[in-house]
Amino acid sequence: MSKRVHLIDFLRYINLFGAKNCVKVLILLLSLQNILYWINMDYKKLLFALSFFMVSALFVSAQEVIVGAARVDQYVDQLKGKKIGLFSNHTGMVGERHTLDIMLENGLDVEVIYSPEHGFRGTADAGEHVNSSVDSKTGIRIESLYGSNKKKALSQAEISKIDIIVTDIQDVGLRFYTYYCTMVDLMNAAVENGKEFMVLDRPNPNGMYVDGPILDMKYKSGVGKLPIPVVHGLTLGELALMVNGEGWLDNGAKVPLQVIPCENYTHQTRYVLPVAPSPNLRTMKSIYLYPSICYFEGTSVSLGRGTDAPFEIYGHPNMKGCDFTFTPRSVDGAKNPPLLNKKCYGRDLRTLDDEEIIAQGLNLEYLIDAYKCMGVSVDAFFDNGYKYKGAKEFFEKLIGDESIRGMIAKGMSADEIKATWADDVEAFKAQRKPYLLYEE
Repeated sequence: MSKRVHLIDFLRYINLFGAKNCVKVLILLLSLQNILYWINMDYKKLLFALSFFMVSALFVSAQEVIVGAARVDQYVDQLKGKKIGLFSNHTGMVGERHTLDIMLENGLDVEVIYSPEHGFRGTADAGEHVNSSVDSKTGIRIESLYGSNKKKALSQAEISKIDIIVTDIQDVGLRFYTYYCTMVDLMNAAVENGKEFMVLDRPNPNGMYVDGPILDMKYKSGVGKLPIPVVHGLTLGELALMVNGEGWLDNGAKVPLQVIPCENYTHQTRYVLPVAPSPNLRTMKSIYLYPSICYFEGTSVSLGRGTDAPFEIYGHPNMKGCDFTFTPRSVDGAKNPPLLNKKCYGRDLRTLDDEEIIAQGLNLEYLIDAYKCMGVSVDAFFDNGYKYKGAKEFFEKLIGDESIRGMIAKGMSADEIKATWADDVEAFKAQRKPYLLYEE
């Protein structure tokens, strides 16, 4: 076979993947020696090598997602002349600049910043009360929507001062992650007061799949607001569309809504978050494990808060027989972690492969393993020691189903338990389909 034929087939092959990825491949190969090598290469080896480079190109593409906030030409003109309430925090970044600064540079009138759990700078502990304040850089007031200030901040008197609420915040795609709950509160406040709503969309790092039971609404709480699975697979923009379309706002109302979508994103994109979304989700591995590890919050077992690997390890002083040990300490982002200063025995999940974690989806094997190692009653295991009302049901609020605790007590496997919500997952995937903005 001639060198000319090799080269023609090479060009046809990479053309199947689109012009953008072709450019990336050519960049990878752009040296005279490499080009000469490829032209002389055996045809089958050529195809194999091309497959490898195309995977590399697609990975590079995943890093080049353009978030909604970066698409200034899509929203600045629409926001000019309007008084804006911006719901964001430290994750609202476009490169080295915050969306707030981009808005101000473009002459937009940001009247107030709304901050979620962990505060505007993202440093507060989980569940910690966050006071309202003023942004030191711009002088714009910050209204905390996490804690007792929320009612005042969302009152008619306060909402009347703005024309539109804009959301730009990095979510992680879990029903018990509270940022979307705050967004829904803001959507309700907007529709009740005749205001518009806009979402500058960002990727969902757990958007590759849907898994977990749909929330039984009798367990509706601050860690679960909507009848959706634990892993819903939606971006905040898509979720806002679904909330509106399914009539999930108060009294089935619909808010005037616009979503500025991301570019170069699909639900299979492995999007690496440029900023940690909260103090204890510091790595992509912790974000991938989060759908399976967070349930330890509703038990007596530590999930690593107060260590250098929160949501990547778990353990308890009574989990003997485990070689791995850790001791939770008081640190920034976990000032009073469970089992503070107590030596815990448990498991280290940091060696797991990310793709394996993603493929397993919501995996209750870790929870079941800890329960078996503890050798205590199911009630003793699901006792997180908190003294507030409803603490005994905190696991149910997280998992969203009252039957799971009993299944674990009966000795059912993780796969057997997962099978019980399989039909709900398929039904939800069909229900959400009209609201998808990105290829599955």
